[in-house]
Parts: sequence; structure tokens; C-alpha cells
Amino acid sequence: MFQQHIYPHLPVFLQNVAVSAYGLMWNRRRFGGIFNKTYNEFVEREVLSPGQWQAYQTQQLRNLLLHSYNSVPYYTSLLQRAGFTPGKLKRFETDDVPQIPALEKDTLRQLGKSELLSFKREPGGSFYSSSGSTGTPTSILYSYQMHQRLAALYEARIRKWAGVSRFDSRGMIGGRRVLPDGMARPPYFRYNIVEKQVYFSAYHISPATVKNYLYGMQKYKIDYMVGYAMSNYILARFIKEAGLEAPAMKAVLTSSEKLTPHMRELISEVYQCKTYDGWSGVEWCGLISENEFGQLLLSPDSAYVEILKPDGTPAKPGEEGELVCTGFLNYDQPLIRYRIGDVVRLAADQTTRCGRSFPVIEEIIGRTEDVVVGKDGREMVRFHGIFVNLENVVKGQIVQEDLDRFVVNVQTNGLTEEEKSLIAKRMQTQLGSISLSINEMSNIPVGNNGKFKAVISKVHRKTA
Repeated sequence: MFQQHIYPHLPVFLQNVAVSAYGLMWNRRRFGGIFNKTYNEFVEREVLSPGQWQAYQTQQLRNLLLHSYNSVPYYTSLLQRAGFTPGKLKRFETDDVPQIPALEKDTLRQLGKSELLSFKREPGGSFYSSSGSTGTPTSILYSYQMHQRLAALYEARIRKWAGVSRFDSRGMIGGRRVLPDGMARPPYFRYNIVEKQVYFSAYHISPATVKNYLYGMQKYKIDYMVGYAMSNYILARFIKEAGLEAPAMKAVLTSSEKLTPHMRELISEVYQCKTYDGWSGVEWCGLISENEFGQLLLSPDSAYVEILKPDGTPAKPGEEGELVCTGFLNYDQPLIRYRIGDVVRLAADQTTRCGRSFPVIEEIIGRTEDVVVGKDGREMVRFHGIFVNLENVVKGQIVQEDLDRFVVNVQTNGLTEEEKSLIAKRMQTQLGSISLSINEMSNIPVGNNGKFKAVISKVHRKTA
């Protein structure tokens, strides 16, 4: 209610106050309670040997599976059908994992708020939406303690490895619309004083606005940047093309999209620092992050992660495979052998330069989506908000035919008029005045490479 009906009408300085008040609530939720204890545990476990990690993961699997068997209706039935009893689960070994059927995204979407929830839950639970890059976003339940575990993991394995901390000033480019719908005038950022966070709009980055983005960095003395890989790259590219000088950063931490070598090189050049890649997702059933030497490491205490080839056999060093994840952090909504939909390649050399006994990932293959080009030259990605909470959308795809002409392909058994209206409104608030058609389909075809793309643009950016 506040965000929709009050915030848009406030002057900028009061919007900054509102963002800071939200930041205070968010700060307490993430960094209170068990945060410090959990953070120290993550740091201390980094010295475990391969044998100790094997024992740790085995015990975590036993704990999670027993809890799920006893309190999560979906898994009670699933594990019983697979032949497991509480006695067998107490003796569970990692070699037994393939006996459990995988969890598909469609099942999580359908049962995530019912049969996949434990009836023994931690306090303060709220649902958060995933990116939903292949259709309707999934809803993930986070308790207070779940958020604190995630914050501790992020601090220990992402910020700390990159040489920054939560106390440094940061710039963020993410999915929140900090500017009111339809607003296209500076400043294109809002300030959260509690966390020294400048939240930059991901929806207004263009050659005409780049100086204002730089002004926000300079005004608040940003130490590092975080957020969408593509949005950070687009902003850095516009800075370079305009011949402007960005303040030197300690690091840039990217997420959500594939970070290509070219993107990494340009971002690092513009901000005069290292750029760190990573992978997790709102489901948080696994974490891959870069260590101090630029190696991508899979955190063994975030999840038990299988990397499987198309025939279901484990990928060997040097091979790529699909991530199938059993998360260790969320007991309220356990995700066991969850097919998250992303692909990685294991490094042929599994030796870590830092000495940690973590699996080494050569490349996060993930997905690459097209960049949409606006009439005013702005460039943007991440259209997952278009399909949030639309129950009749199985899969969605945005196609840009021209600068102001779009098609939304929707895989559905039938959209309501209200859902069509909401899709149109969300597209227009993100892109302005456009021509839009909604195409209902029984199935959205994949591309020539056999892969689905959630965003397709047939418009090429104009270069200087």
C-alpha cells in the first residue's frame, strides 16, 4: 500500500527517508539474532579437509531428510515411496542421494506454499519471489534466522573474499523500482543511510543519464558496486563511451546474469578494481563465489550440490553439467535435489590457490538474455517482475520487435482479463509508452540451439 500509493508522491528527500527506514528494518532482520555466530562458523569451516567436509555434508543430509520426513507432507510421501524410513535416514550416506527423485520447478511453483512447507517453522517467515527467468517466479519462504544465515554466508564467502564488508559504502543496481512508475528525471538513485547504500535504478541507464549515476557514486563516496551483471556492465560501458572517469572502487560484485570475460574486463577497467562473479539465486540452495585469486568455488556448507550430465551421471573435472541442489539453510521449505535450471563446468584442475578444500568451478554457464533498448537509448534487462503472482502463467517470454513494439508470449491454459491488464501495466511502467500484444500459447518454442530465452530483442543498440 505504502509503496504503491504514498511513496510515489513523496519528494525525493522523503523517499530517501522511506528507503532508509526500510533499510533499518532490513538491517535488523539480516544482521541480528544468529548472524555473528553463524558468520564465525562459516569462516571457521573454511579450513576443513576433504574428509571432514564429507562427514559434515553427510550429517547435514541426515538432519535435513529426517526433518523433512517428519514435518513436510510432500517429502513424507516422497521418501516413503522411495523406500526410506527414519531408521534408514539416520544411516543415510551421500551415495544414497540419487535414490531420491528430483524436485522440479513446476512442483515448487504448485506446492511451495502448501505441501512443501514444514509445519515446524521458525518465526518471522515471509515469501520472496525468485527471478523466474523461465516463467512464473517461484515463492521462497525466509524466516528471520534464514535471512541471518544467508547474510552470514554472503558476508563470509562473497564480501570477505572480495576484500569488502557490510560496513563499506556500496552502490546497488537491482530489481527494486526506487523511482516512481513513469518518472524519468534525476536523480536516478535513492539513498539508504542506515547501510550506506545507494540504490541505482536499473531501468534508466542511458547515455543521457550516465552523469547522474556518476554523481551519485561521487556524492556518497561508493566503495564497491553490487547487483545485476548486465546492468553494471551497461552502466560501465556508457561511462567509458562518454569519456567520463568513474571513482576507483574496491570491487564490483555481480550476480543474476552470466558475466562474460569482455564484461568483466570492461567493468574492471572503468572502476579500476577486480570484478567478482558468483551464483546463488533467491532459492539459496547453493553458493558459488570467487576467492581472492579469482577462482570460482562451490561452498560445501551451503548445500549438497550434484553436477549432472544429461544422462544423469556425475560430471567429471573438465565437464559441464546441470546443478541439482539440496540446500542446507532452509528447513521451513526444504529443497531436496532441486533442479534449479543452471549449468556449470567443473574445472579440470581442482586445486585451489587459497588452500580451501572446495570444488572448483571453471565457468557458470547459466543463461544469457538479450538487452532491451528503449526509445531514449536506455538499456535494460531483468523482466521477471512482469509475471510475479500470476497464477495462470506457466512460462513467459518478452520479445522486442522494434523500439516501441513488444510481444509477450505466455504459456498458459487461459489468462484472465485482469492478468492481461496487469501484464500490460507492468510492461508500460517499465518501458513507457509502447505498443504491446499478448500472445497466449500452449507451449513457447525454444531457440535453434534448443534453449529457452526469456528475453529476445530484435533491436540493436546504436554505437557512437
